[in-house]
Amino acid sequence: MSVRAKLTLSYAGFLMLAGVLLLAAVWVFLLRYVPDRALMMTGSMDTPDPGVFPVRSNLLRVFAPRAAAVFALLLAFGLVGGWILAGRMLAPMTRITEAARLASTGSLSHRIRLPGGKDEFRELADAFDRMLARLEAHVAEQQRFAANASHELRTPLAISKALLDVARTDPDHDAGEVIERLHAVNTRAINLTEALLLLSRAGQRSFTREPVDLSLLADEAVETLVPLAEQRGVTLETGGDITPTIGSRALLLQLTTNLVHNAIVHNLPEQGTVWVSTGVRAETVMLCVENTGEKLTPEAASTLTEPFQRGTERIHADHAGVGLGLAIVKTITHAHDGTLTLTARPAGGLRITVELPTAAQPADG
Repeated sequence: MSVRAKLTLSYAGFLMLAGVLLLAAVWVFLLRYVPDRALMMTGSMDTPDPGVFPVRSNLLRVFAPRAAAVFALLLAFGLVGGWILAGRMLAPMTRITEAARLASTGSLSHRIRLPGGKDEFRELADAFDRMLARLEAHVAEQQRFAANASHELRTPLAISKALLDVARTDPDHDAGEVIERLHAVNTRAINLTEALLLLSRAGQRSFTREPVDLSLLADEAVETLVPLAEQRGVTLETGGDITPTIGSRALLLQLTTNLVHNAIVHNLPEQGTVWVSTGVRAETVMLCVENTGEKLTPEAASTLTEPFQRGTERIHADHAGVGLGLAIVKTITHAHDGTLTLTARPAGGLRITVELPTAAQPADG
């Protein structure tokens, strides 16, 4: 049976039950006080007209057919009215079901937009619309990511093929140069593949959580990247408090390293500075990486976490990476239930702040 038929029968059944209860009340409070034998009444001051008092059996005989007719009308009214009322009540479900059917066919742009006041159906429809919007955005993001990843992976393969074709058609070509260029292209392809795997692992949250101190990870990342900073003439400055949190040490170290590496590479040509600091707030711990550099608009800064998003200086710089550094940072941050904020500095450069849930520090001793 459909839900509408069940609701119709329920409405009709409750209406019949109400009629039975009403007749029972009439019997209990009225008919049982009527005598079951005829009584002759004589005239008096209270009852001036003599007559015969009604008998219970006569009342029942006259009342029963009419009660049955009323029950039949109640049943018909309950069924017809219940069917109409159930249809009106379930009309929003029809729209929600149609939207779900369209979504199952791949049409994610449809929205219910159920009118009316705030009730259970309106809340369900609004929640379904929000789910479709997030799903549509996620699918679009995955499609862009797949297209960009395919393009990025195709580039080193195409270069390798071209180098091999040149070496095959020109036997006198310097083999050492070809091998060196193939090695560089192959290294870039490996780095890109590892970055894609790391991005997938962080997005699936398939990692073990443990107590981690972000300040120690920041020190480790800075110490690792000091040679690169010296090579590019960038000054590294660190400071801050102990910042305990819960998460994957390897992923959070990768996050910190990516931020510091990004700040070093995308800096001023000379006399650049990178500030790395940590802090503790009410319910979160904070890692802030700030660097000098070219001026960015707020719109450009907000797009830097997109996969394979590169500024013009990234393409031509050494240590340019594979375009997934900040995308990995964003994914790791969200996998640890944190927030990532990118702010363009008025003087040039970028300020990136990562906030993660804090963890209680262990007691001394």
